[in-house]
Amino acid sequence: MVEHRALQDFIGRHDNLFVLTGAGCSTNSGIPDYRDRHGNWKRTQPVTFQAFMGEERTRQRYWARSLIGWQRFGRAQPNLTHHALARLEAQGRNKLLVTQNVDRLHQAAGHRQVIDLHGRLDRVRCMGCGALSSRQAFQEQLSHANPGWLTLDAADAPDGDADLDGMDFSRFQVPACPACGGVLKPDVVFFGENVPRDVVADARAQLEQADAMLIVGSSLMVYSGFRFAQAAAQRGIPIAAINLGRTRADELLTLKVEAPCESALAFLLEGEHAC
Repeated sequence: MVEHRALQDFIGRHDNLFVLTGAGCSTNSGIPDYRDRHGNWKRTQPVTFQAFMGEERTRQRYWARSLIGWQRFGRAQPNLTHHALARLEAQGRNKLLVTQNVDRLHQAAGHRQVIDLHGRLDRVRCMGCGALSSRQAFQEQLSHANPGWLTLDAADAPDGDADLDGMDFSRFQVPACPACGGVLKPDVVFFGENVPRDVVADARAQLEQADAMLIVGSSLMVYSGFRFAQAAAQRGIPIAAINLGRTRADELLTLKVEAPCESALAFLLEGEHAC
């Protein structure tokens, strides 16, 4: 396809690509995305930071759904998109990848320099003392405290969630931090919560050194990602995007490829054994 060849030429012309990825990278790993081709929500918006911290019933509902969803999310494996981008790094054309995903699949594919813009779902953080613990360990605690819940079946939702509606969550037990009794929250940035300033600063510093930007699988409807496209445009460096449907940055793009991420980047894996 003409767009695919144009993308290959775009990548070939630049030695220091700033890569930003979104949910479209992980859909072929069995992790659903949030938005449709028009950038609209496919389902009810995710829980907000304010609701999670302010309401026990919200935490009960969140962790009950997460108990079901983590079973599949925690077993997800990198797909060819992750491997292709890791190959781009190995070629020396990408010094830093910034991902809006929380699944750590870029790292699992061998990518070394990654900023998890929205945190990582494989860890749990105490909002009282800041202690970090394993999400898998917390899964076992949740299961032990709520026998029978793991036998429930529910459809997968984005980021380890599950569509477990019509249930009574009032008796669901959510363990507190064993060190201080504080509220335990996944170590990710919720809607209504700010990305840490040092994380943004580290990403912006690398963007200042880049000669082009590549957006992969993101509509950029969330400002935390869109800001980097704005910054790239202000610097005057070219921006290419691979995304099925519109992005918030369409007017800023030099090149737009409306195709699945895997097929658009397949040329990076020619002659490679990615699986």
